[in-house]
Amino acid sequence: MENKKSKIKSFTDLNTWKKGHKLVLTIYKISEKFPNKEMFGLTSQMRRSAISITSNIAEGFSRNTNKDKCQFYSISQGSLTELQNQLLIARDIGYLKNDEFQKIAEQTIVINKLINGLKRIKYTKY
Repeated sequence: MENKKSKIKSFTDLNTWKKGHKLVLTIYKISEKFPNKEMFGLTSQMRRSAISITSNIAEGFSRNTNKDKCQFYSISQGSLTELQNQLLIARDIGYLKNDEFQKIAEQTIVINKLINGLKRIKYTKY
């Protein structure tokens, strides 16, 4: 039986990054509906948090040591937690419907688990 797994060559090959990227796109789409008065408030914060998730996954991927990789993956997880908090706020003030919130919250839980998986991988230098 042949192994069909392809080698991960770029951060864009990581499932964690792929799911994070979908989350970024979702956050941009839903935050477009927020009131204009939130452009420099909640809208900006949510977008920055979402972008930080995938940016730190990308940066962590390029690092050479386990310690450095884990540091960036941990920062990514912190940004994810910030976004989870911001999503609760958006729901509670009426910017997000509960079903929208639930769908996005589920995405964040999956991404959190995937980041935990990245942090457990032990990398070797070649």
